[in-house]
Amino acid sequence: MSAPPKLFTPITLRGVTARNRVMVAPMCQYHSVDGSPTDWHMMHLGRLAVGGPGILFGEETAVEARGRKTYECAGLWDDAQIPHYRRLTDFIRAQGAVPAIQIGHCGAKAACNGAVKNWAPLTEADAAEGRAPWQGIAPSPIPYGPGFLAPKEMDTDDIRDLIDAFGEATRRAVDAGYDIIEVHGAHGYLLHQFLSPVTNKRGDGYGGDRAGRMRLLLEVTERVRAVWPADRPVFVRFSVVDGQGGVWGLEDSLALSLALKDIGVDVLDISSGGIGGDSAMPALPRTPGYHVPFAERIRAATGLPVVAVGMITDPHHAETILAEERADIIALARELIWNADWPAHAAKALGVTDANRLMPLEYSHRLDLRDRQQGMVFNRPGPESAAAFAALLGEAGADAAR
Repeated sequence: MSAPPKLFTPITLRGVTARNRVMVAPMCQYHSVDGSPTDWHMMHLGRLAVGGPGILFGEETAVEARGRKTYECAGLWDDAQIPHYRRLTDFIRAQGAVPAIQIGHCGAKAACNGAVKNWAPLTEADAAEGRAPWQGIAPSPIPYGPGFLAPKEMDTDDIRDLIDAFGEATRRAVDAGYDIIEVHGAHGYLLHQFLSPVTNKRGDGYGGDRAGRMRLLLEVTERVRAVWPADRPVFVRFSVVDGQGGVWGLEDSLALSLALKDIGVDVLDISSGGIGGDSAMPALPRTPGYHVPFAERIRAATGLPVVAVGMITDPHHAETILAEERADIIALARELIWNADWPAHAAKALGVTDANRLMPLEYSHRLDLRDRQQGMVFNRPGPESAAAFAALLGEAGADAAR
């Protein structure tokens, strides 16, 4: 009997076991109201949950109101938001997936529109409609881009308040029923802004050399690890390289990874990009699995489980990455928007005999019936069954049968 595909073997992280190694990556929806999820999120996450993933993240969730990019971004800065998230986690868990949350802060990326408006900064026209721009915070007062307000350079009080905000959001995530938490240090968000010399020009202990620029992410993660239950895992997502024209690179990420391991992080979620400049650093080519070589290097250096993401859409490709021990979890995002049942379909493509069982019983029993019917002889009729069918249809059927 052959071994099951690794993509569909469980993975245990501290006291949490995911039924398989397919992870739904965080995808911002821009449908929250005052930070709280809505019926859209129940539809969106419910649709993904019934498809059979092992781990299901919602979206980047701000730890304070000014830490949102948009008015419609998710947040967990108030206890009143907890029951709205609990509704989601209860449903996700009931479908067999592990509910997971990513917490973060946008920093200088504050006060813009959502994805369908290409994250354009809010203007006076938006203010006239009740959506006034607000000032973000950042390591240095460098606007995120043209049209964005210059952020406030964070002082020591701001830094202390930020660490406290991450701690409080973590406490709320526990009460909201999440089993995995991830600190967002990638994609040009606040913690990435501290890491990169492009956006961090500070001269104090939170800037300067690499150790200084890493300090805030490490202190935030230490607080999250201290608040988060000891039997549940902490993930950290970071950009392994800045982006075209950036400075932060692989050697920096290797050093960061080892430091994160030392403070008790369980899984490293490898991504890239979000900050650019005028250096010779090239853009990463968008090819299937383009983050996998970075994930493999970091996995080898730290011994920690890693997540690979980035255009991994073929089940056999995903299985090969895991079988070759280049990563431990495969994350998908936009492919799941196109095909929310990808996990179940992938299981069938890889020969998992009970692939239908990744879906709820309300679906799987009908799919089992369909599979049995497709194997029955009357679906491939010979002369006798054709004649019987023609008899049911009468003379017109006999003509059709001939």
